[in-house]
Amino acid sequence: MNHRPLGRTGIHVSSLGLGTMVLGAWGNTDLDACHHIINTALDAGINLIDTADMYGDGENETIVGNAIAHRRDDVVLCTKFHYPVGSHDDPNRQGNSRRWIMQAVDDSLARLGTDRIDLYQVHRPDPTTAIEETIEALTDLVRAGKIRAWGTSTFPADELVLAHWAAQRGSAIGPHTEQPPYSILCRGIERDVLPAARRFGMGVLTWSPLAGGWLTGKYTRSDATPSGSRAQTNPDHFDVGSEAKFTAVEQLRSIADGAGLSLAHLALAWNVEHPDVTAALIGPRTEGQLADLLGAADVRLAPDVLDAIDAVVPPGTDLNPADRGWSPPALAPEYRRRRP
Repeated sequence: MNHRPLGRTGIHVSSLGLGTMVLGAWGNTDLDACHHIINTALDAGINLIDTADMYGDGENETIVGNAIAHRRDDVVLCTKFHYPVGSHDDPNRQGNSRRWIMQAVDDSLARLGTDRIDLYQVHRPDPTTAIEETIEALTDLVRAGKIRAWGTSTFPADELVLAHWAAQRGSAIGPHTEQPPYSILCRGIERDVLPAARRFGMGVLTWSPLAGGWLTGKYTRSDATPSGSRAQTNPDHFDVGSEAKFTAVEQLRSIADGAGLSLAHLALAWNVEHPDVTAALIGPRTEGQLADLLGAADVRLAPDVLDAIDAVVPPGTDLNPADRGWSPPALAPEYRRRRP
């Protein structure tokens, strides 16, 4: 499998990474199968594993830690903080404050069974915490050796710029990576986030490269919520009635057929074809899904195929802006002012 530099960290990662969110309580509850999926991915050449402390209220990190315990040095281990872990109403046990970061990192290290995290990511922006506080805390963790590098996830371009400016002013370490949502159906980051990442030499790890399953072809007009799909189990997060997406997927399936590829392989190969994308995160729930997705690792798309995809969903276009994964607080109703 192809390996690429992760920004300017000196770390090299596989062009496909393993996202583990659906291993455990949020998907596959067979722990032996989860361990096997993780190790099969590593055996196939994937070296990047991405988790988060809030996945399954910490269970996912434990699953990952147990699975890689015998081969920790083979893994570029990534996790995230920001959201609360477990059921509680303590506002200080979440967010991006130094107070929470220092507690969260120790909790993650314990669950992962390791003494260092290769990439520690801020899961979402926190408008209640000064970016300087977050950056200084993460810089201290890098210098203490608890984390090797730090990054952001689902940050808009302006927040990335502010983070780098703040780091430069304070002689701190700016974010090494960004993890945005990116797929053929969700291309808005091409307008701003990807150019910002390029400007600052950041690695880019994309989440939801299959658009929540849309680009597997599982959602059709005749079966918009197939049994066991995320659209069925978490309908609030899936626009399963989107006519624009049904039309785009049908056109993309035709392009894939013409190229002799499955729709999923087309989508993954397209994703990592972008020069600013370091790796795409796949999230298989079963061993069969993993085996299928691994087949995309060595696929390269011809220029005419890339042009045909652009004709279906033009560069910089989000078919559903909500797919960007985060909306600035300034757009919330209570912050907007309307003149009479």
